[in-house]
Amino acid sequence: KAHPDIMNILLQVMDGAKLTDNNGMVSDFKNVVLIMTSNIGTKEANVMGFTKDQSSKTENALKDFFTPEFRNRLSATITFEPLSLETLIAIVDRELEKLNAQMAGKKITIKASKDAKRHLAEEGYDERYGARHIARVIDEQIKEPLTDEILFGALQKGGSVKVGFVKGALTFSFKGR
Repeated sequence: KAHPDIMNILLQVMDGAKLTDNNGMVSDFKNVVLIMTSNIGTKEANVMGFTKDQSSKTENALKDFFTPEFRNRLSATITFEPLSLETLIAIVDRELEKLNAQMAGKKITIKASKDAKRHLAEEGYDERYGARHIARVIDEQIKEPLTDEILFGALQKGGSVKVGFVKGALTFSFKGR
C-alpha cells in the first residue's frame, strides 16, 4: 500500500540508521527495530491449506513487489499461518463478551450456540483480511435484529437472548424479565 518513495526512505534508514527530512533535520535510528507488515502474497496463498508450495508463491509475490536492495536489508520474513476455525470462534467469543458488556446496563445477556458461533466465524472471515469483519458481522446479524426487541419487545426491561443456528440462519429466543 505504501508509495514507492517510502521504500527509498526505509532504505536510507536501514542503510545508515539515519533519516534526513526536507529541512535537513537528521533523526537517529540506531536503537530502532523496524517491524513491517503486509498483505502481499495473500491472494497467492491458498488460505485453507498452507503448504511449502504456497509459501514459495508468497515469496515470489514479495520478490515481485520489493526491490532486491530492499529485500536484502530485511533480517527475516515471517509468513503467518491462516487462522484456524478454533481461533476464529475464540474471536467471536471475545466480540460476544464485548456485546454482553454493552448490554449489561440494559440487564440483557446474550448466549450463542456452538453452531451460531461457527456461522459468525465463517461469515466474519475473509481470506485476504482475516478476522477483521467478525465484529461487523455480529453487529449486523445479532445486534441489529435485537433492536426492536430491546425497544418494543420482550427485552424492554432486560432479559436473556439465546442465539442458535438452524437451516442456514441465526435463530433467536428471548426471555424477558
